[in-house]
Amino acid sequence: MPARNPEEIPLLGVASSANEAASVRTHLNCLSCGSAHVAQVLGDNGGVSYVCTACGHSWS
Repeated sequence: MPARNPEEIPLLGVASSANEAASVRTHLNCLSCGSAHVAQVLGDNGGVSYVCTACGHSWS
């Protein structure tokens, strides 16, 4: 797959193919361990945070 402009990458859940969905998921890696197993979570005040499901590191 050729390199794409970031503005052309579909939002999560809106990918038109499995390859595009996998491409979107791999754009966010854990800042601590580098794993691609990252979940997006909503905070109590409505903010968005991320947590690595591999090592437990969280950030926003």
